[in-house]
Amino acid sequence: MARGLLIAAPASGSGKTVMTLALLRHFRRSGLPVASVKVGPDYIDPAFHAVASGRPCLNLDSWAMRAGTLAALVAEAEGGAELVLGEGVMGLFDGAHSGARAGAPVEDAGSTAELARLTGWPVVLVVDVRGMAASAAALLKGFIEYRPEVPIAGAIFNRVGGEGHAELLRAACAPLGLPVLGCIPRSAELVLPDRHLGLVQAVEHADLESFLEGAAGVVARHVDTEALCNLAAGGRLAARRGRNAASPPLPPLGQRIAVARDPAFAFAYPHVLQGWRRAGAELGEFSPLTDEAPDGAADAVYLPGGYPELHAGRLAANRAFRDGLHRAAERGAAIYGECGGYMVLGEGLIDAEGACHAMTGLLPLETSFAERRLHLGYREASLSAPSALGEAGAAFRGHEFHYATVLREESDAPLFRCRAADGRDLGTAGGRRGAVMGSFLHLIDAAFAGGAGPC
Repeated sequence: MARGLLIAAPASGSGKTVMTLALLRHFRRSGLPVASVKVGPDYIDPAFHAVASGRPCLNLDSWAMRAGTLAALVAEAEGGAELVLGEGVMGLFDGAHSGARAGAPVEDAGSTAELARLTGWPVVLVVDVRGMAASAAALLKGFIEYRPEVPIAGAIFNRVGGEGHAELLRAACAPLGLPVLGCIPRSAELVLPDRHLGLVQAVEHADLESFLEGAAGVVARHVDTEALCNLAAGGRLAARRGRNAASPPLPPLGQRIAVARDPAFAFAYPHVLQGWRRAGAELGEFSPLTDEAPDGAADAVYLPGGYPELHAGRLAANRAFRDGLHRAAERGAAIYGECGGYMVLGEGLIDAEGACHAMTGLLPLETSFAERRLHLGYREASLSAPSALGEAGAAFRGHEFHYATVLREESDAPLFRCRAADGRDLGTAGGRRGAVMGSFLHLIDAAFAGGAGPC
């Protein structure tokens, strides 16, 4: 069985993504069978992981996924690998924050810390030490003692100012007994470009291979990768797979599903697509950006999220795509759009420069990026009426993350009734017209029976 290790950090922006990518590429070129997972609902980082390791990267989300789903995905990640590296989300203890119980700390459901407890995989903290020396020891001591049940096994210091800085850091941390596995110098070469939803997508990175090779070289020089690998431990979550068998995360939209896949529609969870295949559905991809229409024999079309706002002009001009989508609607195919896909099902999209672009017009929806507003958080959603996603009341867990403003949303009926992670009623979400439906939610898994937690 593969051993696992989680790469986490005290806060976002500490460098855990680049560190994980560098380690994945280093171990891969060293000949070690290595796989990766990403904690939380992020779509972008896993695509970088896949390029770095040569294997698909799966999401693990302890807030949104049922026990059986989590266990099956851990088992899949471990299959054929000797080492599984997991990249954490935000800070180590940051998660859904579903509220504080009386006399108890704020819940960290969905956090890297919770996944470490569930899997038994130790944690290596990547600490950005710009502007600190001995204070790094105090920070680490706090993380070690805050939740003793979370197995913190080592630390890597990032953006170190020089050898003198490194010596101060090591000396200050020596009394902790926590291995300092490496000190990574400040380097502009270890920075990836980003945009409003995170990193620029892997498929858009012009020289990703050179970046990964360079980052792997830095890690090989400055990190004790053998000691790091030896810290990994066998997990315990995959062993629960048989006792917690789960149905597919989402019911297949149809028997033959056309899936939009290109830089404008890249945010589809692999575990959802795999679940459809395992349930017997046939999946075929098409590219709206290159003016491809969905398969004329498909009885369902899935438009996942992505960056349609960056390609709105091209999408508006692509008549074969738009006509093909209308033909699918006319023959009664189920058409489902998430976030960016939902916006493309609408009538118009205003980009960041204020230009209005006609979309497919299958739903009475207009959205705008002219004045961006962040919408972010976990969601529990139940279907307002029967659809290709299930019966009325069928419940799911998912995530919302976008900057679009809704100017008009006048569908025949809402698609979901939603609650936030803390239980607040968020009202209705999305819309539907006939068999065409969508919302800004990215669905991750069916909800737990009775609202119980995953494990």
